[in-house]
Amino acid sequence: MFDLKPNRRPAKFTPDMIWDLMSFETLMTRQVIHLIYWSGLGITALVGFGFIGTAVGVAIREQSPFGFLLGIGILIGGVLVIGVLALLWRAFCELYVALFRLSDDIHALRRANDPDLNAPSCD
Repeated sequence: MFDLKPNRRPAKFTPDMIWDLMSFETLMTRQVIHLIYWSGLGITALVGFGFIGTAVGVAIREQSPFGFLLGIGILIGGVLVIGVLALLWRAFCELYVALFRLSDDIHALRRANDPDLNAPSCD
């Protein structure tokens, strides 16, 4: 029937690639979202190290057994918060990937159903 997958472009540089980027025919956000995802996970890991440091600092600072228990509570709470943050960040990035794939699919359907878009140009 219809091929809904976006066409794969050759790896070599062509002037059409610049025009596609300038006219938003080709979206580069799908490639950039991977960098954004990994940088967000890196920030989440830094927050996690902050929770671990806070838990150790509280346990060392307080000389009573309650300080140690408080440090363990902070550590467990921090691990749970980091897990939730990582899952929410993944869902957020997947939402953007899904939206851009939906855009590609709509563009492919439009090209398949409109004979003027498939006709060769007279230039």
